[in-house]
Parts: sequence; C-alpha cells; structure tokens
Amino acid sequence: MTALVYLGTGLALMGILVLMYCVWAAVTAKRAGLSDDVLRARLQRIVMINMIALLISVLGLMSVIIGVFLG
Repeated sequence: MTALVYLGTGLALMGILVLMYCVWAAVTAKRAGLSDDVLRARLQRIVMINMIALLISVLGLMSVIIGVFLG
C-alpha cells in the first residue's frame, strides 16, 4: 500500500503545481491589458485547467487516504 501513498502524493503535488500555474497565468493575463473578449476567453481556458488540476489533486489525496487506511 505504500505505492498507493506515493502515487497519491505525486498526483497531489502535480495538481498543486498546475494550480500554481493557473494563478500565474491568470495574473499575467489580467496584467496584459487585453480586450474584454480576449481576456474572457483566456480566463475560461485557465478555469478549465484549474478544474482539471483540482480533480487531479483530489484523486491524489483520496489515494493517499486509502493507502493509509489499508496499510
């Protein structure tokens, strides 16, 4: 079960890194001074990536919890 814990830890860390990328991308998009339509399209793409990163992080944390309970 230690493999499940390590796999979950890796997934959670990868999700957190992608979340940090989303924050960075949103801040740079806001500072770029884009028009409203372009900014909205870019932020919608960032929100989609953000949701995927949250899903990856949740799956990783669930794997860690299951690995701890079973191990």
